[in-house]
Amino acid sequence: QVQLVESGGGLVQAGGSLRLSCAASGFIFSINAMGWYRLAPGKQRELVATITRGGSRNYADSVKGRFTISRDNAKNTVYLQMNSLEPEDTAIYYCNTRDYYSGDGYWGQGTQVTVSS
Repeated sequence: QVQLVESGGGLVQAGGSLRLSCAASGFIFSINAMGWYRLAPGKQRELVATITRGGSRNYADSVKGRFTISRDNAKNTVYLQMNSLEPEDTAIYYCNTRDYYSGDGYWGQGTQVTVSS
């Protein structure tokens, strides 16, 4: 059974930093691409960052230069380091993966990030 468990969210002042973690289980972590998405009030869910099994990264324009996605295959964990946070980054952040073989998508339960001005 695939499980994605996010942690690390919280309340931070503008300009601050947070590191989100997503602990994965139930699949071969090292071969799946992983991603972070976010859902802000009144907005559609948007892609934040992705990382392939080979380590190639992709970022939304709004977070380039501020956020860094990384993965530790030994720990089955993907991270999102968020620096220079802005109030506009306030959202629920979700971890996502798509099974390499079946193509089925999976989501974590989300972690709230709130940035105060």
